[in-house]
Amino acid sequence: MQPTFGLPDKRAALKQFSRASATFDNADADADAVHAEARTRLLARLPLFKLEPRRVLDLGAATGKASADLAAMYPEARILATDLCWQMAERARGRCKHLGRVAAVNGDAEKLPFADASIDLIFANLLLPWCDPREVFGEAARVLRDGGLLMFTTVGPDTLQELRWAWSEVDDGVHVHGFADMHDLGDMASRAGLAEPVMDVDRLQVTYTGLDGLVADLRACGATNVAHGRRTGLTGRARWQAFCDRLEAQRTADRLSMSVELIFGQAWGGISPRRRSPPDGGPISISVEELTRNLRQRD
Repeated sequence: MQPTFGLPDKRAALKQFSRASATFDNADADADAVHAEARTRLLARLPLFKLEPRRVLDLGAATGKASADLAAMYPEARILATDLCWQMAERARGRCKHLGRVAAVNGDAEKLPFADASIDLIFANLLLPWCDPREVFGEAARVLRDGGLLMFTTVGPDTLQELRWAWSEVDDGVHVHGFADMHDLGDMASRAGLAEPVMDVDRLQVTYTGLDGLVADLRACGATNVAHGRRTGLTGRARWQAFCDRLEAQRTADRLSMSVELIFGQAWGGISPRRRSPPDGGPISISVEELTRNLRQRD
């Protein structure tokens, strides 16, 4: 199945999140407001499932706020705060160092360093926009035990539609990378071996007094354009001004409003095709116990 959305440039995404690790959730700013709102809403859904997980994977953990919340919610569980960006993983490590049950792990969501059927719960807040969802779902199906649960948020195609429209009036370049549709995500999850995927959507509006605030927030939390096919040169003054003029034309009540299509998803672990027949020469899987034991020895 070919994706109907544009995949991000993974190397560029890693570079921008490395830079953003120092500004992602500064106490004197709210650049991560959407991330925080999505995290809060996703955490609020977990008690509905009456879970008693032993191993919880906070996938795309960023600075570890959800990891700390998950540790409080599940006092008997070991929490694995995992992020591809090692600077983010170190921030999570620092935030959770007083919690003996949280281990910070530098790992790729598309090639997880965990053994088959070793995880009871995967919590993934706004990770999918920066990955290939098919690969992430495949790895989730592999590492989840049968009956384990994947809970995630992501953003849909209507997100930042105001920016897309303004740029479309200026040129035909790629200025906002694509986001997968809710229905496509459900199909991808099923094809990956996850059971009973369910999706629903909320819509948020984030307002700014001006464009400078929006740009600052996007840069601070690492959410700038990393689409394949994007322009890599400098934006000329004339094109930038034309974009600003068209964005300003959408101002209402002296505010710029940006749309966020916030998708919530869940799916259950089943028998993953990857688990039945692992590819030759694939990544080596290690047990959670061995991984966390090695991390403790480093402290």
